[in-house]
Amino acid sequence: MSASLILLIGSLIKSPPIIAKELRIAQGSIVTPLLEGNKTKEDIKNISQEDLANDFNKQTRNKYKNALIYDVAPGIKHIKLTRTYQGRPVRINVVEVNKRLNSNIDITPQLSSSRLATKSTITTIARKNHSIVAINGTYFKPQTGVPLGTLMINKKLYTGPIYNRVAMGIFDDGFDMARVELNATLKTSKGDVKIDNVNQPRMLSTYVIAYSPEWGHFAPPCPKYGIQMAVENGKITSISREALPIPENGYVIVGPKDRLEKTFKSRHANVDIKTIPDWKNVNHIISGGPYLVKNGEVFIDMTEQKLGAIGGRNPRTAIGYTQDGNLIMVAVDGREGSSVGMTLRELAGFLKAVGCTNAMNLDGGGSTVMYVNGKVVNTPTVKGGIALSNALTIDLKS
Repeated sequence: MSASLILLIGSLIKSPPIIAKELRIAQGSIVTPLLEGNKTKEDIKNISQEDLANDFNKQTRNKYKNALIYDVAPGIKHIKLTRTYQGRPVRINVVEVNKRLNSNIDITPQLSSSRLATKSTITTIARKNHSIVAINGTYFKPQTGVPLGTLMINKKLYTGPIYNRVAMGIFDDGFDMARVELNATLKTSKGDVKIDNVNQPRMLSTYVIAYSPEWGHFAPPCPKYGIQMAVENGKITSISREALPIPENGYVIVGPKDRLEKTFKSRHANVDIKTIPDWKNVNHIISGGPYLVKNGEVFIDMTEQKLGAIGGRNPRTAIGYTQDGNLIMVAVDGREGSSVGMTLRELAGFLKAVGCTNAMNLDGGGSTVMYVNGKVVNTPTVKGGIALSNALTIDLKS
């Protein structure tokens, strides 16, 4: 069975947001890859799981030449390989996931605990969540562990975007990737107020920020000329210049008094949180940056995402997905003679070469760590990996 036929199968059976983008011009009209050739939908439905598995095996062997390839679970492969860049070796660990072969695969970001300001090793995070695969996730504040960037788990937004950096949305049937903005509002009977961020450190005194219970027991102090409002169960319950306790069923809104005071006498108040793009039916969002591959081409926007400090040759972590909906997770060792790390451009080239149509960088350097089947499989800077804020995990639903 040809690889192209399998590509058609995955695209038809699973129609994630990536499919909508896979259009091209053919004889003056726009067609999707699904409509090309003589294959009918019925033909595609009749392809067996055995044939799908055989093709996944073949594709993996073909694109990861001279690699050690291990079966972690049906539809999940762990690949270990070494490549040479500018005459020097680089060790790379890859996990590739084909959900069409295993409907029990669950891909989910995880926090180190129920509070944002905590850190744990990836082994602790993985074992707590019964994960068979995990890699380090988005950037975080080293002193506290609070994630820096968009993080949504099970449809709940824990932290908002920083500099509108790129993020990956995880859906039941696939993935999407885009630079994400916050679209959040405090809606009251006396008027609406734009919320500039959720559970993030304050960048400007003029910002209005919403803090949920995951932030901690109390909201941080007000900015100069600021005020705090507790919103719980659709009502404003407290207003103060001092730090307020965060209600279990609500938020504390902190910002300049002149932006919030029109709402003080409101009978009703609700926090409405969305993102741009407004990803319908998204389950999870994890951010990173910069882009590495965008719409099938190497694309690195370090400057636009204010990530100039992460250049050079370093340990790297990245995620991406292929046209047929496979997830690819990568951990690159660095800062040692036997593996010198990668530049962002080298990493982008590697991800494109293994089939990613979209891919992005995650936190790297000392944070880079990959866990597979009960153990750390790469060689982090600190043995076993440093304590992390969050991880992207894979487990098998029972």
